[in-house]
Formats: sequence, structure tokens, C-alpha cells
Amino acid sequence: MEHAQEHEACLEQTQRYCVERPIYNQELLQGQLHRRERTPQTLRQKIAHSCRCSSKKAKSHLYSFLPILKWLPRYPVKEYLLGDIISGISTGVMQLPQGLAYALLAAVPPVFGLYSSFYPVFLYTFFGTSKHISIGTFAVISMMVGGVAVRQVPDEIISVGYNSTNVTDSFEYDNPRDARRVQVAVTLAFLSGIIQLCLGLLRFGFVAIYLTEPLVRGFTTAAAVHVFTSQLKYLLGIKTNRYSGPLSVVYSIAAVLSKITTTNIAALIVGLTCIVLLLIGKEINLRFKKQLPVPIPMEIIVVIIGTGVSAGMNLSESYSVDVVGSIPQGLRAPAVPEIQLIPAIFVDAIAIAIVGFSMAVSMAKIFALKHGYTIDGNQELIALGICNSVGSFFQSFSITCSMSRSLVQESTGGKTQIAGALSSVMVLLVIVAIGYLFEPLPQTVLAAIVMVNLKGMFKQFGDIAHFWRTSRIELAIWVVAFLASLLLGLDYGLLTAVAFAVITVIYRTQSPQYRILGRIPDTDIYCDVEEYEEVKEYPGIKIFQANASLYFANSESYTSALKKKTGVDPCAILAARRKAQKRHAREIKAANQLRKKATNDVEASVKHEIANDELPVNGKFASADASAQDMSPDEHEHFVEPKTNIHSLILDFTPVNFVDSVGAKTLKSIIKEYKEVGVCVYIASCSGPVMNELTRLNFFDNAVTRELLFHSIHDAVLACQGKDGSASQ
Repeated sequence: MEHAQEHEACLEQTQRYCVERPIYNQELLQGQLHRRERTPQTLRQKIAHSCRCSSKKAKSHLYSFLPILKWLPRYPVKEYLLGDIISGISTGVMQLPQGLAYALLAAVPPVFGLYSSFYPVFLYTFFGTSKHISIGTFAVISMMVGGVAVRQVPDEIISVGYNSTNVTDSFEYDNPRDARRVQVAVTLAFLSGIIQLCLGLLRFGFVAIYLTEPLVRGFTTAAAVHVFTSQLKYLLGIKTNRYSGPLSVVYSIAAVLSKITTTNIAALIVGLTCIVLLLIGKEINLRFKKQLPVPIPMEIIVVIIGTGVSAGMNLSESYSVDVVGSIPQGLRAPAVPEIQLIPAIFVDAIAIAIVGFSMAVSMAKIFALKHGYTIDGNQELIALGICNSVGSFFQSFSITCSMSRSLVQESTGGKTQIAGALSSVMVLLVIVAIGYLFEPLPQTVLAAIVMVNLKGMFKQFGDIAHFWRTSRIELAIWVVAFLASLLLGLDYGLLTAVAFAVITVIYRTQSPQYRILGRIPDTDIYCDVEEYEEVKEYPGIKIFQANASLYFANSESYTSALKKKTGVDPCAILAARRKAQKRHAREIKAANQLRKKATNDVEASVKHEIANDELPVNGKFASADASAQDMSPDEHEHFVEPKTNIHSLILDFTPVNFVDSVGAKTLKSIIKEYKEVGVCVYIASCSGPVMNELTRLNFFDNAVTRELLFHSIHDAVLACQGKDGSASQ
């Protein structure tokens, strides 16, 4: 009782509105409105307008292309500088070992990881719009680059191939194969950068929306498995070929297992020790995040310890542990990538360009939302394109945003792109001054760093339980992206996952939810009658809603669902009527023949007594037959033809975003078929763009006018009630 009183009191306190207006259909509404006059521009005028340049417009374009010109003059030194310095040093300390480690993933010598950690990072400071992401080497992209490099230059091929003198002039490789792989990686970076730059200039930043979160997470989880398996041979210190393409994970594991007996125990002990130290360090950083002023840089500590132990114990000579090897001092002269490689790696470059952009933009959006600023997706494409394409002339491979470094850069107080620039300067100091000190660094240490950094990606296996509870379709996208990328390789896996994600969108529009709506008493609000007890239907009126647009893929299911939900199938009713009319005609014909025969029998009878006895029977029969004949056609029809108790059908077009030619024909067919069985079809809440599409598709004619379209469901319901009332009178 108290609950009911509280509910009534709440209703009394709620605001109410009362509007008295005519019942609007589109014909009446359009007659009372006046369209704004718009003079359409010709193509020449549009081109002239876009090419017109004022000082304000030029300044705006310059600031958009070089965001640093906008934020650097306003940089608050006292507030931001200290945080940016601490963040830059912390990120740089991570950038150095990760650059060396991810170079192994990219199948190039470690020094090229340092180049990729300097040039692109420094360039992003000028062109990027995100204040917090850390650009540079990233495991997934490095793995994709390494897959292409190994495919183009397999381990079996050593010396036969194309010219690579522009790389080898100033750098001696331990293996000629490495020079060729560097050329593949560099050309791939150049091409992916050009693709990103073109997409950005053409304002194609929206392409990232096709890489949905479940797809990206499934893809990166598979990439983590690829990365982990590729590092097993470095951790164990064994020599195996590197595989790429479909089933490369299976081949890699099989190769490692086949040579497991040749494991280098010293390399394994060093690697496992580093893994334990890194995991302990990460756990301490996580547990005492608030107490620590900056995270403990365990990666650089492990690199320093590993280098010291390797040099002191001479692990390379004494225990045959593979080390980083030669790291040339200083920067290298720019060189043009091998253009003739482009046709062979074009598709891979597209995949790397889109994945790299998607990673960077998704991370940039998270930080922008957290700190209250906006990023420009198209400018991010341009920035990444410049970083990759320009960096490729200085022998850097493809880069993107690193999740782990970005989190460190943001959590240690980074406020602007200055932090990223300082981290690149730290890498520069290593390249030009102390790079040679890291030559004794065991490769197993780098493998340990890579494996531990995959911990966050492996946690994404928990997505399976999450998506199982929330959305089975998104779970299917995750599983397909994971399995396809794991088994087919990252390039074909990505294409397969994107294709499957698009198919799920088509599936959702092909199989929408259909419902019958009813009215909440004393309101103009209409809800699903099967969901709420209070919702009631109007007698003789059915309101049908589908939560999808009407087009070629779902027009047939729309029609069948309409018939099923309303319980009115015009085709079935018309067929039943025709069948009933034929049956009735046969009955009349049989009755006439029987009456004629009875009459002849009476006339032929010579016995008046028998005739007199049978007359009442025949009289009754004849009178019944006569009454059947005396029935009017309308009465016959009412007596034998199936009738529907629905006189009006309202189609709610609120969720409809577009209608194609097939959808328009289907709609017209529905109106015509239901009209034949005495049911008037009306359309409610049709948006302006959909109205314009119907007009362009010649939907309206003498039979189907705009009077059938109403501004709202309630307008349509009141109109149906008015027409039914006038018809009954």
C-alpha cells in the first residue's frame, strides 16, 4: 500500500505536457511547412571554393598539419616540464631494450630497432595530436614485418638475390641474408607510411572503425602467441629456421621440439632468471604504483645486468650463448628503399598500415577521453605516415603506438609530446655514444623482455568469458580473429577477421528483432506488448516494428515476420476465399440439381396421396433452397469467406535508416496485398532522408500517397480510429 502511494506521489511530481494539435500525416505536414531555399553548387563552384585560400584558412591548415605550432607556444614550462622530463626518461629507459628486442621479431639486426626508436618518435612530436602515446617499436607490428621479411628472404637463401649495396656500404653484416631482410623491412615501412599518408590526406581516418575491439583483441592475442613461439629458440639458445605464412606457429613449435635436445643450458638459465626478475619488477610496480614516484625500470636493469654478466663471464665464447653482436656507432646516411620490392609486399603494407593506425588511434582515444582533449584521426594517419615513410630512409622499420610504454609515459607524469621527444633523445645518446657497450648482451635476455611484455596480451584470453556473457556475436568475432590469425598468419588472418566482422553486420540486419507494439494507457508512448503487462493493443489495429533498415537482404524476412506477428497473411486469406467461393458454387450447383430432380419426381407421380405426403418435405427443401438463392452476394460472401478482425496495420519506421529499391517494392507490395483483404497499411515516424529515398525510388503514386505516412505512431493510431469510426457509422 505504501509503495502504491509513493508511486502515485511520484507521478504527481513528474512534469507533464499537453499539446493540442491536428493529426499530422506527411501530406498535411509538408503543406504547412516551408522548405529553405538552397541553391545547389556546381562542381566548378565547389572546386573553386575548396581552392580559395585566405590567410585564416592557410593558418588553420598549417596548424592542423603541424600541431606543435599550436601547443608549443602555449607550453606552461613551470607546470609541465618536470613531469615531461621524468616521463621522457622513464619511457626512454623502456624504449632502449624494447627497441633491441623487437628488432629480433622484425628479423633484422638489433641496431635497427634503435633507429626505429629514434627517428619516428622524434618526428611524431611535430605531427602527432596525442599528448600521451609512445610511438616506436611494437611487438605485433614487428612480428608482421618479420613474417614478410622471412617470407621474402627465407633462412635457406643466403647470397643469391637483388642488390643491397646502398645498405651494406656503411655496415658489415654477419650474414648477407640480414642485409636483404633489412631492405624488405625498410621498403615495407616506406610503403605502409605512404599508404597511411594517402589515407590521411584523403580523410580516410574512418577505416579504423572496421577493426572492432573484439577483432583487435583477438588479433593481438594471436599475435602474442606468434611472438611467444618465435622467441622460444632465443630463450633456449637453439638454431632453427624461422617460418612465416599459414601454420607457421605449428612449424615453429615443431622445429623447436625437434631440436630441444640441443638446448643451451647457460642461455636458458640466463633467460629464465631475467623472466623471473622482470615479473617480480612488474608486480612491484603494480602493487606499489601509488607509493613509487616512477616505476622501477626493470627492463634496463635486466639489460645492464645481462650485459655485465655476459661480458664478465664471456658467455659468447665460453658457453656459445648468442649475443647481440656488432652495434655500429653513430647515425647512418639516408638511403632510398628498394622500390622494386613494392609489388611483392603491397598487400602486407596495407595490413600493417591499418593495424598500426588502429593501435595508435585506439590508445590515443583512451588517453584523450581521460584527460579531456580531442585527437584528429586523419592527422594521426598523416603523422604515422610521415614517421614510417621518412624514417624508412634512415633504415627504420614500421612502428606504431606501444601500449606498455604509453601507460608508463602517462602514469609517470607526461603531459605533452615533449616526453616522447626526450625519450627519443635518450635513444640517440645510446646510438651515437654508448651503443657498443650492449654488444655482449645475450639474445636470450631480449627474448625474456619480449615474452614478459606479452603478459598483458595473454590476459586477453579472459575476453572469452566476458563476451560469452555479453555478446555471442562479438565472441564469434574474437574467436575467428584469433584462430584465423593464429593458423593463417597475421596478414591473411586480419583479412579473414575483417570479412567475418562485416558478415556479422549483414547477419544482424538480415535477422533483426520484430515486435508488435501497444500503447501505455493515457500516453502516446508505444512499447512491446510481449514485454510489458500494462501495454495494450488497440482493437482492430496492429503496430509492427523491425529494428533494422529495409533493403534487399532482409525484405523477404520482413514480409514473413509481418505476416507471422500480425496473424494476417493476405495470400492465405485470398486463397481461402477463392477456395470457399469454389466450394460454395459447387454446393449451389448440387442443390439446384437435387431440387430439379425432386420437382420432376413430384410431377411424374400419379398417386395423389403419396404426393400429398411428400409435398411438405419437398416444400421445406424447396423453401430452404429458395432462401439460399434469395441470399444476396454480400450475404454469401459474409457467410463463406474468411474475414480478418484487423482493419489497420501501422508500420513503425523509427529504426529505419535507409530503404533501397527492393525495400521500396516490398513496401508497395505489402500495401497492395493488405488492401485486397480490407486492411489499410500506414507508415509512421518515417525520417526525412528515408522520405527522400522513397521519393527518388518513385514509391509514391495515385494508389500510394503521402497521406499514408504519419509523423508519429500516435498520429497514425488516431487517424485509424477516426476512419474506422466513420466507416462503422
